[in-house]
Amino acid sequence: AALTATISAARADDAVARGRYLAVLGDCAGCHTTPHGPAFAGGLPFSASFGTLYSSNITPDKQTGIGNWTADQFYRALHEGVAPGGRRLYPAFPYFYFTLLSRTDSDALFAFLKAQKPVHSTPPANQLHFPFNFRVVMVFWNWLFLQEGPYKPDPAKSLAWNRGAFIVNGLGHCAACHTPKNILFGDETSKSLTGAVEEEWFSANLTGNPHGGLGKWSRADIVRYLATGINKYATAAGTMQEKVSSSTSHMSDADRNAIAVYLKSLPGKGTQHAEKPEPEVMHHGAAIFVATCQECHQAPGTPDMPGTNLPVYPKLAGDTLVVGRDPTTVVRIILEGASSPTTPNAPNTFSMPGFAALSDSDIAAVATYVRNSWGNSAPPVAKEQVTTLRDNIMVRY
Repeated sequence: AALTATISAARADDAVARGRYLAVLGDCAGCHTTPHGPAFAGGLPFSASFGTLYSSNITPDKQTGIGNWTADQFYRALHEGVAPGGRRLYPAFPYFYFTLLSRTDSDALFAFLKAQKPVHSTPPANQLHFPFNFRVVMVFWNWLFLQEGPYKPDPAKSLAWNRGAFIVNGLGHCAACHTPKNILFGDETSKSLTGAVEEEWFSANLTGNPHGGLGKWSRADIVRYLATGINKYATAAGTMQEKVSSSTSHMSDADRNAIAVYLKSLPGKGTQHAEKPEPEVMHHGAAIFVATCQECHQAPGTPDMPGTNLPVYPKLAGDTLVVGRDPTTVVRIILEGASSPTTPNAPNTFSMPGFAALSDSDIAAVATYVRNSWGNSAPPVAKEQVTTLRDNIMVRY
């Protein structure tokens, strides 16, 4: 009996440890923890076209969390989007990606969450527009968009490719931010991983597109970005910064490499036709750049700093987000400022102040300038785009 108890305890410890790592892969804390709030207690808001939803409490509290859930009920929530009692979950909880988890993974993740400290906390009520305030509509949503079932490896592909495909398309739920959504918040599968705007940030194209995607990136470039949030082509910003800090920088080297193997196998998608910006806009943008940006960023034609692979601040030449088809992230960084992610793999960080005091015309001009200098080519930024974004994120002059 004592031996049986010891073996059972060891298996439970193994399941919790495995579940802890799965929670890192899925960045569970990133969505279920508010800034400075208790871990996994929920309450983080998510804005969508149909309203605002708040993440749930997934601590083992019996009244407000998942303390009364069973492993079967947890598995059903991950695979079908159905909570105990038949309550339909909204796709802000990405169960349509988590459905790829095996029962073993689901049980391990559940064991980890059940081992956490219970937090008695009820998230705010969702504020949804009709008819989405009725959960029954999710029956039809699932019928349209949910393809239930654990991940099935492709026997023609390598172990690394299959592992990367599982992380990207399953637990890592990369498409949640990097795939455009239709009016019903379902993935536009024909544009899978070609980049999308979510929460007023543009998430970059992850396909092999050589212009705004990962076509120029090597496998090592992807691994470095996942580990540190920075490489010669990009610096993590917006929601991706949190993912790097909380998730990808804590993954194993093998899993980061697997993600890179899979992403580098994707053919380029997402065409981009950039009209040439007006000369006066470029002149205006150049003047703003010299006055406000050149002190930190390399001017066009300036060589890299000697003895380093990267300048102190990001190069703007060929930056994936800078030349992306959508300028939202570039404009938002100019408005609000930014800082590099903090990770255990890159202790040195930098920050950039916001320039919200510039007019919308000034910001549009300098954004257009950086998107079309150093050999870059991307659609010009209109003053109206800056005005709309400024209003949406409530950053004033």
